[in-house]
Amino acid sequence: MGFANYKIVGSDGAWQVEHDGRPVRSYATKEAAFEAAVAAASLALREGHEVLVAAPGEPISDPSVLSAISQQNDVRKRHPLIDT
Repeated sequence: MGFANYKIVGSDGAWQVEHDGRPVRSYATKEAAFEAAVAAASLALREGHEVLVAAPGEPISDPSVLSAISQQNDVRKRHPLIDT
């Protein structure tokens, strides 16, 4: 089977779902675009495809969160088979 890649891109009021690198449709909110991408990914998964759905988060500015992420990445570098 194949691989289906869904990516949410855009900014306030103009969000798009890209399927395998091509824009498919526009949505007013990031959440609406995400829900559409997940619905499409669910169908692809049911058909036996490997799927990936990617959506942007908010920028992280809290130093304690940034420190925790850095520590988690350090563990992954030392132990690539560990999923923390």
